[in-house]
Amino acid sequence: MIESFKAAQAAAAPGLAARSAERVEIARAREARRATRDAERLAEEQRVAAQEAALAEDQLQLEAAEIATRDARQSAQDKRIALVLSDEAARKAARDQRYAKRKAAQQVA
Repeated sequence: MIESFKAAQAAAAPGLAARSAERVEIARAREARRATRDAERLAEEQRVAAQEAALAEDQLQLEAAEIATRDARQSAQDKRIALVLSDEAARKAARDQRYAKRKAAQQVA
């Protein structure tokens, strides 16, 4: 029985080595495909992260531009208000001066 077992092992040895080599090649190919998938996944994640960062940067620039526009508009409005107030004050001062002249002329006469 032992002799038949050894004979069977000896007969299977060339096929066993070939199957073992084939399994190793299959495992290497599987590992290579896994590494390729992982690299593609990582590249995609990096691309998405870069795209999100670019969108965030664009959003920040847009918000900064909106703030600058709003500040410029507010500044222009403040200048117009100041100009209107100074014109109103000058007009009132001129009116008061005319009244004062008229009053002085009435007191002299």
